Amino acid sequence: MNIAPVIVLIALALLILFFILYKKPKKKIVLPANYKTLLSQHVAYYNRLQEKNKTRFEEKIKDFLAYVRIDGIDTNADDVDKLLVAVSAVIPVFGFEKWKYYNLRNVLLYPGSFNKDEFLASGYEQNTLGMIGNGPMQKVMILSKPALHFGYTQASKENTGIHEFVHLLDKEDGYVDGLPEALLNRKFNSKWIELMNKNIQTIIEGRSDINYYAASNKAEFFAVASEYFFNQPEMFKENHTELFELMCTIFNQDPEKI
Repeated sequence: MNIAPVIVLIALALLILFFILYKKPKKKIVLPANYKTLLSQHVAYYNRLQEKNKTRFEEKIKDFLAYVRIDGIDTNADDVDKLLVAVSAVIPVFGFEKWKYYNLRNVLLYPGSFNKDEFLASGYEQNTLGMIGNGPMQKVMILSKPALHFGYTQASKENTGIHEFVHLLDKEDGYVDGLPEALLNRKFNSKWIELMNKNIQTIIEGRSDINYYAASNKAEFFAVASEYFFNQPEMFKENHTELFELMCTIFNQDPEKI
């Protein structure tokens, strides 16, 4: 009798049993008891959500916090800080049911702006509010804590958290170039490029209310326009209707009607 097949089956059964018994359990996230109040106080996007979508939004926050670690560097990362980081991550991908940031594992919060070339040094230079890491810092994001909070003040069109997560989405296809191929159907590529070029020129000429930094390059245009799109959707739609409609397509959501 050839016992080799039997041995193989037994080994396979033992292997399956091992993975069942020793599979690492999913990290359970418990949000602070007052998280709904905190979200209502700080996040206008959350307040615009329909009630059924608020529950889904909260679950996506928990899911994000289960696989991304948030640490303070020379500052404390409290409940509000962690919620705002998670919110910044969830907002741009809320239109996609099962999105995960596989290109991120850690977010570092700094007490102020920092030198992007030496962001792990002890000194800080007042020039950079956020960045996504490369090389040995791949899968790491750095955010200025004050800038993160400022993005959720009511009057702001700016949002550093959303800005950096949009860069991360842009990077999904391998390039941070303002063309989010992981999100945008190819048939819209030429229209998106046309609108970017047109709006960048308008910004350079001083005829746009989009932050001038958006004219730096196409990647920054996409990130800066996204800040405005999510923070002040009504104003953005009124002032940039064509751009607003295409960005609704890119993000698979209308931030006015969520």
